[in-house]
Amino acid sequence: MLRTICISCLATLSFDVSAKTPWDLERLSQPPRINSATAPQADSMRAIFYDGLPWKGKPTRVFAFYGVPARRGAERLPAMVLVHGGNGTAFADWVKLWNDRGYAAIAMDTCGSVPSKGYGEPGGTENRPRHDFSGPPGWNASFEQVDWPVEDQWTYHAVADILLANSLLRSFPEIDPERIGFTGLSWGGYLVSIAASVDQRFRLAVPVYGCGFLGADSYWVPEFAKMGSAKSNRWLGLWDPSVYLGQAKIPFLWVSGTNDFAYPLDSLQKSYRLPRTTRTLVIRVRMPHGQKEGESPEEIHAFADQYLKSGAPLASIRDQGRTGRRAWVKYNSTIPITGANLNYTIDSGVWEHRRWRTMPGDLDRERSTVSVTLPQGVKVYYFNLAAQRGLIVSSEHAIFP
Repeated sequence: MLRTICISCLATLSFDVSAKTPWDLERLSQPPRINSATAPQADSMRAIFYDGLPWKGKPTRVFAFYGVPARRGAERLPAMVLVHGGNGTAFADWVKLWNDRGYAAIAMDTCGSVPSKGYGEPGGTENRPRHDFSGPPGWNASFEQVDWPVEDQWTYHAVADILLANSLLRSFPEIDPERIGFTGLSWGGYLVSIAASVDQRFRLAVPVYGCGFLGADSYWVPEFAKMGSAKSNRWLGLWDPSVYLGQAKIPFLWVSGTNDFAYPLDSLQKSYRLPRTTRTLVIRVRMPHGQKEGESPEEIHAFADQYLKSGAPLASIRDQGRTGRRAWVKYNSTIPITGANLNYTIDSGVWEHRRWRTMPGDLDRERSTVSVTLPQGVKVYYFNLAAQRGLIVSSEHAIFP
């Protein structure tokens, strides 16, 4: 607006217990108890409840789908934790997407609900059934909870649900505990930004759309204005990802669009600059904001393969700058760069409404550089470099004075 031992011990060792955080990391490092769920069910995967943290003194459970690849050898599996957005839930199809890629995966519902018919539709959280062991109501109710005890508020529980999912995966004999990553969309990306800063056991993090600095520029600025300064400052001081991102130490892939209505580019940039670790950006022009659009970019798959399967790394931007009107980037890539574009806007004002234009850049493969003369009137610009399979990486956006 932080090896040769039993699995439960392994879960504890990688936590930075000195990090400033409201979560009890030692407690959350222990695998939660699980119970089978009789409904809903999904082909080829387990429907489960695992124990969450108490809410208002009462026990809670978290619904999740867990699946493994149909074909696998004796080697232990890499795994992904999948965190839904505001109108989402535990998506079985999302789990299957990763199973088909050779990963185990778990997707949980962070809002105390279970999937139902039409569960991917907007407004689903209001109509989706909450089960008997639900925790606090989800993201859209979190602003009203600011005066509750910290341990009863939604963000506290949702982040804990993610850490417990990590601990659960690490306890399964088929999972390699050193090869677990996670991704989340929208509010799920917001949660990933926090959880990646708190739980260093994850190998990588991929926030899609979601970021921090919600009080500076986001869809929810009017909500904070209605709350008043005292309550909004309390909420942001507890739950804005910017409070925690400086503690993060794992690689990040940040995926978003130029015109995202909820998490604008300025807040995204301030967020991805905070972690003291490797970052990769994928910013598409006018990328739609949705579950299918956010789960499907091949760069997420390639990034996971890079860190969890020793796959070919995505290209990286090693430097960028401008001399007069000549803007440039320098890059590293082990796979051929097939093209490069400058994306720019001559508009000011609300990010969501700016019109973006694209023009080819001058690609020099021998020097691993891309340059271009900026058009007249440009206000903001950045580069996209494309490699095989259509994989892109983006430079930071820059503001032309």
